[in-house]
Amino acid sequence: MLPSLFISHGSPMLALEPGNSGPALARLAAQLPRPQAIVIVSAHWESDELLVSSNPQPRTWHDFGGFPPALYQVQYPAPGNPQLATHVADLLGAAHLPARLDSQRPSDHGVWVPLSLMYPQADIPVVQVSLPSRQGPALQTRVGRALASLREEGVLLIGSGSITHNLRDLDWQAGPDSIEPWAKAFRDWMVEQLAADDEASLHDYRRQAPHAVRSHPSDEHLLPLYFARGAGGRFSVAHTGFTMGSLGMDIYRFD
Repeated sequence: MLPSLFISHGSPMLALEPGNSGPALARLAAQLPRPQAIVIVSAHWESDELLVSSNPQPRTWHDFGGFPPALYQVQYPAPGNPQLATHVADLLGAAHLPARLDSQRPSDHGVWVPLSLMYPQADIPVVQVSLPSRQGPALQTRVGRALASLREEGVLLIGSGSITHNLRDLDWQAGPDSIEPWAKAFRDWMVEQLAADDEASLHDYRRQAPHAVRSHPSDEHLLPLYFARGAGGRFSVAHTGFTMGSLGMDIYRFD
C-alpha cells in the first residue's frame, strides 16, 4: 500500500534548480510502487468550500511573477481523471464533508513543481483537492482520513506546502547550511509532535509551537501536512533541509 506524503515544495525555481530536494523526491518516487493516480492538496488552491478538480486535461499554471523566462516554459501535461474526482467527492460526502467538482481548475505550481521532479514523464493522472484554509488543521485531518482508503486503490495522496513559510524573512543570499534558529525550532517541534502522534498539540500549533506565527504568518502552507497525516499512518522523515535560511524543505511520509 502506498504511503501518504507531505512535500515542502519551496520556490517555483525548484523546477529548474532542484538542489537537494529534487534528488530526494526522485529517490522517493523510485522507492514507491508506481501510483495509478495522484490526489494532491496544494497550498495554492485556497477556497471557501471543498472543491475537487475534475478537469480532464488541466493546463500548467505559472501562478507567480518575477522569475526567469525559462520557468514559464516548463510544462507538466499530466492528465486529470474525472472518474476519480467523482470518487473523491463521494468519499468526502460520505464523511459529511460535501465537495463540489471543478471542471476548469489548472495545475498550480504546488502541484506541478514537485511532481515534475518525482514523475517527470507526466503520465500519471492527477486530481487536486482544494484547501478551505480558513477552516484550519482539524478539517484537513478529516479530509485526509476520508480519503485514506484510496491508498489501498493505488492512489498516492500528497499534501504540498512547506514546513516553514515566511517569505518576508528569507535570506536570498544564504547558503544551504544557513538555518535561522527560529525556523529550526519550529520545525523540530513539529517533528516531535508528529513522532509522538500528538494530534491535539498539532491542531493547536499556533499557540503551542515556538515561533509559530513567524514560521507561518498565514497557515495555508502548513495545512497540507494535516491532510497527509490524516490520510496515512506511521510518521517518518524522508528528507530534511532549509533554503534561503528559513524556508523549510522537509519531506515526510506516513505509512
